[in-house]
Parts: sequence; C-alpha cells; structure tokens
Amino acid sequence: MAAHLLECIDCGKHHVPAEVEYLCPECSSQQKPMQPLAGLLRCVYEYNGVARFFEKDALAANTERGLARWLHILPVLSPSSFPPLIVSATPLRAAERLRVELNLPELWLKDDTVMPTASFKDRASAMVVAVARERDRETVATASTGNAATALAGQAASVGMQSVIFAPASAPQAKLAQIATFGARLIPIKGTYDEAFELSIEACREFGWYNRNTAYNPYTVEGKKTAALEIWEQLDYRAPDWVIVPTGDGVIAAGIEKGFSDLLAMKLIDRVPRLALVQAEGCQPIVRAFESNAEQIVPEHRPQTLADSISVGVPRAGRWAMKALAATRGTAIAVSDDEIVSAIAMLGAISGIFAEPAAAASLAGLKKLAAHGIVKSDETVVALITGSGLKDVAASMRAVKIPKPIKPSLDAVRHALGV
Repeated sequence: MAAHLLECIDCGKHHVPAEVEYLCPECSSQQKPMQPLAGLLRCVYEYNGVARFFEKDALAANTERGLARWLHILPVLSPSSFPPLIVSATPLRAAERLRVELNLPELWLKDDTVMPTASFKDRASAMVVAVARERDRETVATASTGNAATALAGQAASVGMQSVIFAPASAPQAKLAQIATFGARLIPIKGTYDEAFELSIEACREFGWYNRNTAYNPYTVEGKKTAALEIWEQLDYRAPDWVIVPTGDGVIAAGIEKGFSDLLAMKLIDRVPRLALVQAEGCQPIVRAFESNAEQIVPEHRPQTLADSISVGVPRAGRWAMKALAATRGTAIAVSDDEIVSAIAMLGAISGIFAEPAAAASLAGLKKLAAHGIVKSDETVVALITGSGLKDVAASMRAVKIPKPIKPSLDAVRHALGV
C-alpha cells in the first residue's frame, strides 16, 4: 500500500492500515445496527512530501489517465492495480443555457454520467477493487441501492474478481440487470438498502469477503475524492465557491471535502469550497439534523422517494458529512420528488444531459439555493451530476410526455406539429 495512515474522524487516533481494516476499533466498539457509523477512518499522507507531484508543471507532464493520475495521494501502490475500466476525468461542462436560466454565469456541471458503468460510484468501486487486488482478496461484496453495486460488479468483472451484491429488490430494474449482466452474485433483499447494508456486513464476516460498503470501507472516500481533484485541475488549479452534492449516505460529500482538504494540506488552494448537500424530502435525515443543529442524526427507517440512489434512511457517513458542513460553512436542503422530476426535464432540455433522479436532485437543490440568495450570481458553482437517466428510465418518463404515434404522412406531421 502507498504510505498513509488511517485517522479516526471521531477520536483522532492514527492507525496503521495493516492493523485496521474498516473502522476505528475503539470508537466503533459500541456501534449499534441501523445507526450512522462511528469511527470512520480518513486517509492521511505526508502532504509536504507529495505536493511537488501536483504542481502545474508536474501535472502537465503526467501522462497517467484516470485514478492513477493522483497515485501519490491514493492508498494504492501501483497504477497497474487499477481495473482496465478506466475511471477517466469526467467533463466539467459549462452549461451555457443553464447559466442564463439560473443567473449563475460561473455554473459548471461535473458530468459523471459518462463513467464506465454510468455513475459517480465507479470512482469508489475502482479504488476498492485496486486495494483488494493488492491485498490478494478474491471476493468483494457490497450493499447498494444500485449504482455502487453496478460499479463494483463491472469493475470486478474487468479483472476477473468475484463480486457479491446485496440490493433492495425494489431497485430499478435497469440497475439489477446491469449487476446480473456483469456476472455478480446478486442477492435481492426484501427490504431497504439499510437492511441490506447490515446483512452484507454479517455476510462478509461469515464468509471472509472484502467489504466495499460505502464509508465502512475507508477507501471508498478516497475514490470519491478524485472528483474534487479533477474539478480543481479543470478550473485551472482553483477551488470553486460551492459544490452541490446529491446526498444519501453522505460519502460523496465526505469525498469532496477530503479531496479539497488534501489540496489545502498541500498548499495548492487557500480554502475548501462550501458544500451544499441536497436530499429528497422523503428521505432527509442529514437535512433535519443540520436544520435543528442536532448532535446526532436520527435515522429514517422507511424512506419514500423516487430518487433511489439517495434513498438512505441511515446515512453511514452522516457524521463525516455533518463535520464537512461545519468545516466548509456549508448548507443542506431538501427537494420534493416533483422538483426532482422537473430538474430531470430541465437538465435534458437545456443542457443535453440525461440524469437519473438522484443526479438531477443537485440541480433541483441549486435552483432553490439560488432563488433564496444563498448561492449568489458572482460565485463559481459546480453541481455534481452523478448518474445516467438510463439507470432508471421509468422515473425519467415522469418528466416527459411521449406523443401518440401518427400515420406516416405529411398531413399527419402537420397536424401533430399544429402547422
């Protein structure tokens, strides 16, 4: 493994990776099921020593693609450990028409719909598969609402590693089809994602599988932080004022905060951008905790939202997400399913991006934040678009109306067009 230590976000104690695999032993010793995780571990590096690899001239000379570009601040020893489904830098789109619509001249869309399995979750899954390969693990398992599972199944398949997936049977059929197509051992659960999460931990302990579960495995955050590193490079080596993050378990928020904090530790930026976490109204435990200044997040055990990717009633990285909000002077906001559906249509019609509901939630949240004057027109804003609409076409169909078929004649065309 690359030289790093694992620091507990709760007690601050440092652990050697060879001695601790998932959580801080002390802080997690009283961990209860169906609660946000205590003792999450954060990778720390010798930042002064590696900063030179990320200076402008050094990056310009760096020919590595994908995650390997950031090898010196990742927990992987060799670039050859990364799967061949390369998680390349995704586009940072200017979205000119959307800028005008929202009066945000410096709005950018970080478009992860173009990832190998069509979601942001390829970042974490590729990282965990690389770590698993360097540890000679044969089987990797995870619980997922769908995207993390498809990413793990695809990345594992590309290197001949077995994956075991625990997913709610209610997950979109397109996601379940992806998982099965990649040859994973798919175990649909008659229950919620949170129940699948608890079962997957038990199963990994019982069968000796390596656990990819988001946040539980500290290297998922390291994969997700690469989006922040890309944003910094794509904005000509500067941090934006805001990053808008669709939020379920909170680990993408943790990853974005971690990436920019690493850059700050290397003295490559002078501040970490403010985070705006967007949740669905039918599943908003982090928003409720933020709005009430609560010390603890109260789980919501029966979430109700069409945005399955952020339908997480027990945000396992919730403690980290709350710390990130405090550290960045960020905010958290909830949006309705109707607002999410409207944002799907808006993203497609104005920006040409086909987003799944959770991905469109970032735009729905941004619209409210801009309307309330929280995000201002003179600020640089990056909204994360985290998954393709092809993941959940049924939900996207709620955003549009498909015309009735016509006879194959010009008269019928004129009638359909009203001309």
